[in-house]
Amino acid sequence: MSRHASLMSDELKLYLADQLGVGEVAREQGFGELSARNCGNLVKQAILLAQQQMAAQAAHPPTDAQ
Repeated sequence: MSRHASLMSDELKLYLADQLGVGEVAREQGFGELSARNCGNLVKQAILLAQQQMAAQAAHPPTDAQ
């Protein structure tokens, strides 16, 4: 078990790795074999995705049923 709890699911990490073109390396050798640059790019992509989801939720807030 890792020292830190993962905030991203493996599915999400693999999706982002695929988007960056390093998905095969991550699947075959593990995320520990990715370069620091690629890991940083994965984090940037995750942040961008989260920001986009938050913006979409803010644009369409749930309505309260009364």
